[in-house]
Amino acid sequence: MDKLSLKSTAIGSLPYKNPQAAIDMIFDKFSDIPFWPQLGALDRREDMTVQYIQGIPGIVYDEIKEKYIFNTTSDEFFVALEEFFMDYESIVNEKDFSKLEKYAITPPYSSAIDLFFEKLKNRNYKFAKGQVIGAFTWGTSICDGDLQCSFYDETCREILIKAVTLKAVWQIQKMKEINPDITPIIFFDEPVMSQYGTSAFVTVKRDELVDAFSEVVKVVKDFGALSAIHCCGKSDWSVLIDSGVDIINLDAYFFAKSLVPYAKKIEKFLKTGGYIAWGIVPTLDADALSKITLEKLVEIYEDALNALEEKGLTRDLVIDRSIFTPSCGAGSLSMELADKAMSLVNNLSNQLSTGGLLCR
Repeated sequence: MDKLSLKSTAIGSLPYKNPQAAIDMIFDKFSDIPFWPQLGALDRREDMTVQYIQGIPGIVYDEIKEKYIFNTTSDEFFVALEEFFMDYESIVNEKDFSKLEKYAITPPYSSAIDLFFEKLKNRNYKFAKGQVIGAFTWGTSICDGDLQCSFYDETCREILIKAVTLKAVWQIQKMKEINPDITPIIFFDEPVMSQYGTSAFVTVKRDELVDAFSEVVKVVKDFGALSAIHCCGKSDWSVLIDSGVDIINLDAYFFAKSLVPYAKKIEKFLKTGGYIAWGIVPTLDADALSKITLEKLVEIYEDALNALEEKGLTRDLVIDRSIFTPSCGAGSLSMELADKAMSLVNNLSNQLSTGGLLCR
């Protein structure tokens, strides 16, 4: 497989309201690892907490609460649940894809994904990125009828883990149909991992998270793709690494040195094939983004390399296992700033890849 070293991609959300324009920009700036965009400004159903509900039992819109919730009390739910688990077994374990389209991501939940797949046919791309909300973030965003986080309920948690798995498998298979030699990269968006260990989620057990992530990661690898977990903040990176994930993605503009306490584990992770996706362009801070320069991004990356080197990691190892992204999605930014963020990530990757700007 081709290496990812110093390549770039982006997190899903963009402020575009024209899907074709978004796709054209993505394939122009991210020719190494193009991705499909989430365009929440065009339709709120493209928000990541809603975008993946198609085919998933129990998730309904509550008109009174004005939000999506888990309703697990109806007779219809139990019928749908049995069918869902049977579909999962057939698709994931038996590789029977006759039911896979039930778990597709289609309009109006994505206006650009079909355009993305069509554009992938234009040439022989080596990598392409898809994304799914992570089970932990989804399970703490969608509640039950009593407004309790569904992640705490064993049945709901199991549904969500299998749901994100099926959404990932559907994307992988679509990419593989276009090009059997492509390596899909599926990012699981887990922003709530930045709150793990705080009082907000004090009852969430480490083993529950590792098990939830591991189940999904294993299937993704089994289907010939790479797995990534995105957390737009700092986190207990050992949880993500212990899940077996291929790529960890963090907000490296503000929290690059949050990796330092895990240096030994990260060294082993990198030596056994893992990558760090440095979310180095600050899309969560419009003021910082408006002022940032390419030279400053290199300086932040250099500081992170130095901090890890002081803990015993060689610079060449870290550089060789580095890719770059924005710190998070760009959906809340102005078009001007979003385009700046995409250009900066692209330019950083291009210049570092050609040997410029960085001291080895």
